[in-house]
Amino acid sequence: MTPSAGDLRVLIAARDPLARAGLAAMLSAQPGFAVAGQVAGGDDLPPALEAYQPDLLLWDLGWDPEEALEDLAEVQEGSPPVLALAAEEAHAAEAWAAGVRGLLPREASAGTIAVALHALAGGLAVLAPGLAAALLAPRHPQEASLPEDLTPRERQVLSLLAEGLSNKAIAGRLGVSDHTVKFHLNAILGKLGAQSRTEAVVLATRLGLITM
Repeated sequence: MTPSAGDLRVLIAARDPLARAGLAAMLSAQPGFAVAGQVAGGDDLPPALEAYQPDLLLWDLGWDPEEALEDLAEVQEGSPPVLALAAEEAHAAEAWAAGVRGLLPREASAGTIAVALHALAGGLAVLAPGLAAALLAPRHPQEASLPEDLTPRERQVLSLLAEGLSNKAIAGRLGVSDHTVKFHLNAILGKLGAQSRTEAVVLATRLGLITM
């Protein structure tokens, strides 16, 4: 489909090149959209945003979204609205904490994605019902499965948090931005059901996640 001047320009981000190509082909067939470009993420994303000047980002988080979520946390401030595609409900809270404006399951249809992108362009937030339920589900830090719920990077942040380091100091130690540390801290607080940094350290100690 030939792009027109009024089409919404969408930058597609996914680490899997097949996923990028598939989303590009699907979106190109939808009226009202133009694929501005494709990017894997990481260090390639900021120059891609500068070069393509998209109206929206369509981001496939893939099956192992930890790196993609870190990329999101790095670029979210000042970037176009992001519609993320999540493979599992368990990834919904982390994606929302990273600042996405829309969240759909990875198997969403082309029509659903198109409607969601139009909604984001109009200033609305979009959240699929099944993923909304995952976000609102209460978390129980006493569950035995909790240690597996923490990603390796979250464990690193938690360990440094227990040392009493500030967000800036943690960012320097890990070589990431303050914004990324805040993203991981919010995820840790949510998973532990904690209201503060201190409470998170106390609960993590009780659960054996860290030793003091």
